[in-house]
Amino acid sequence: MNKEKISHISTLLPFSALSTEKTEHLLRVANLFEYPKGKTLYLAGEKASSIYVILSGWIKLYRETLDGNQAIVDVLSKGHIFGEGALFNENCYTCSAEVAEHAEVATVPLSFFAEEIETNTKFSNAMLKIMAKENCEKTKELEHHSIQTAPQRIGCFLLRLTDVTQTGPVQLNLPYDKSLLAMRLGMQPETFSRSLNKLKEETGITIKGSTVEMKSLHQLSDFCCMSCTAEFPCRDLIKCKMESQAKSKHRNA
Repeated sequence: MNKEKISHISTLLPFSALSTEKTEHLLRVANLFEYPKGKTLYLAGEKASSIYVILSGWIKLYRETLDGNQAIVDVLSKGHIFGEGALFNENCYTCSAEVAEHAEVATVPLSFFAEEIETNTKFSNAMLKIMAKENCEKTKELEHHSIQTAPQRIGCFLLRLTDVTQTGPVQLNLPYDKSLLAMRLGMQPETFSRSLNKLKEETGITIKGSTVEMKSLHQLSDFCCMSCTAEFPCRDLIKCKMESQAKSKHRNA
């Protein structure tokens, strides 16, 4: 089972750019780990030996301020790679990583990445593609902070958790606790609570605990996307859905 789980990473960028021989080598040197919520994987500034791939769960990336508070950099889910910044930072991790919700991760030696970037043009281009995508996402977040209200930012986050091709009633679960979600969206807990209530008033969605229900995706998109430069559904969400379907067909073939 562990081998089957690890083999999944070979379908992800940048590993899908590897030759058969290199893929076999990847699967030999990769290791699988399972971690509980709250487990610290590494701290900013530590020497890096591995880069991580999320197989399930959620990972929080953060920096710690001088007064001991956390500044959330990102919260990542299945399929994401993290720790790769060490490749361009004197082999030191650029931020800290902690398990936000029970997670399975695969580790790949940093040396494997360094060698492939040096010798494999396709692999290097794939890494650049990943970094460019992350940069676009961060740019979009900056845009949202500038022009969207707090309730709209929460609504946008919820939309990105849904299957954008779905029609009719929608039900989803918040992936991690609300306090972390507030930090992820750059809000104080009290601001998040007020904004969540405002979102429910404006859109009619219902939230009970971690469960969110709405009559249709338009119930949220009509409210959130009026203050955005992109129409719903976002192109990257459509692409992710298509890629997910393609991978599912490949695994079932």
